[in-house]
Amino acid sequence: MNKNWSVIRNGLVIDPNFRSCERSDILIYKGKIKEINQLGMPVPEGSKEIEADGYILMPGLINAHTHGHGSLGKGLGDRWALEHLLHAGSWLNDGRLLEDKRLSANLNAVEMVLKGCTASYDLYSEVPMASVEGIEAVAAGYEDIGVRSTIAPMMADITLYKAIPEFLEAFPYRYQTLFSEIQASPTEKLLNTCKSLLHKWPFDIERSKVALAPTVPLFCTDQFLLGCRDLSDQFEVGLHMHLSESRIQAVKGIQNYGKTLTKHLDQLGLITENFTGAHCVWMDGDDIIRLADKGANVAHNPCSNLRLGNGIAPVHEMRTAGINVGIGTDGSHCSDHQNMFENIRLASLVSRNVNPDTESWIEASDVLKMATSGSAQALGFGKNIGKLQPGYHADIIFLDLKNINFVPLNNPVNQIVYSEDGSSVDSVMVDGEFILLNRKFTKIDYNKLCYDAQNATERLRACNYESEKLSSFLESYVSQFCVDFACKPFHVNRWVSKGVG
Repeated sequence: MNKNWSVIRNGLVIDPNFRSCERSDILIYKGKIKEINQLGMPVPEGSKEIEADGYILMPGLINAHTHGHGSLGKGLGDRWALEHLLHAGSWLNDGRLLEDKRLSANLNAVEMVLKGCTASYDLYSEVPMASVEGIEAVAAGYEDIGVRSTIAPMMADITLYKAIPEFLEAFPYRYQTLFSEIQASPTEKLLNTCKSLLHKWPFDIERSKVALAPTVPLFCTDQFLLGCRDLSDQFEVGLHMHLSESRIQAVKGIQNYGKTLTKHLDQLGLITENFTGAHCVWMDGDDIIRLADKGANVAHNPCSNLRLGNGIAPVHEMRTAGINVGIGTDGSHCSDHQNMFENIRLASLVSRNVNPDTESWIEASDVLKMATSGSAQALGFGKNIGKLQPGYHADIIFLDLKNINFVPLNNPVNQIVYSEDGSSVDSVMVDGEFILLNRKFTKIDYNKLCYDAQNATERLRACNYESEKLSSFLESYVSQFCVDFACKPFHVNRWVSKGVG
């Protein structure tokens, strides 16, 4: 058998524009698609034959925004706004050993693969601060499973409580004293960590890239932001930030800078084609034009936006302006799962609840492009992944046509968006090699992973018990702060209703 060549026969292949599909054969050479042609096409002698009759073949979904550390926090928190999540960040992530960081990346990757995702942009948070060895462990965790990733250490040099003093003032006095004593990591130390990470990245960038993630503009000094900008330019790596995610952040941006957060970042020179803004819910029209003019990307996370009550992002306006928009899941600690199919469906459905003009609604083919080639651009993989097309990596998912989601088969593209929930994913390949075959992983012991994840979670919950207890006790104060701040004026509305104010 010729190990360089393989052919997938008789599959129902989605076309690159997600408009139709037809039965075809796919010829793969050294992990890349060489040719897609009619059934029975001739192939080099000795090519490995893979039968795909009864399957839809489509490119692996690409997650434009996730947090691998959140995989161990699935299901925690109920009526949490973003500020509840940020306040709980310490006990959610503290006390992790190096093996816990790799394990959490394993778990995140496994769930994504089971739900048809082959690459992701992971903004990984370490407590008390990012480390070279920690981020490398995360990248190794993704490689253990066989998926692609862009890993960006999430960093800040201003604490939540100093960035939003009103938040601190919402607590009883003795807790104000406690939280005001928390110190952020020094700016230079963070930048030196970034430099070390970029200088020594040991992974093949065709599989695992590195990027930078100064977490939220309000939590970063201009000095730190400028340092990240310069490193991003010097090493030609991505820059990924949470931008105007919540109304509170948007309002505070105006108070702090006298301008929107996007305008502030743009004037600092951070908004470029290497920039990805996550969420971007509370941007105005001028912000959208700024991102479009600079060729920036947006990671749209509809499930997380709804889960945390942040509102509906103006995706139609972004795409009309020419912004590249990808789809993300956000972390499992704030969206409960890594199901790209659910986020694809929600991305289309929420667009129907902000405008009665059906022409402005995101249609099935467009949302699939967002979740594949759109996300690929944000990750920095460009024209290498995200399509079933000659020259692209053979990152392919096999959807079982016998699954109830496709019975009867009327319109495969529409059914992928509106009916599929991940349950039809039978097999997944990356670079033409199966990493999931007949719902079984080929590179790891799934049962052992489940056992290790449960043990690690129980140990960490016990370790952080007192912090979790305090955070839960103070939830009502956080809620009241959110209500009070929601009454402050802002010039756009992204909630379905007019909100509290």
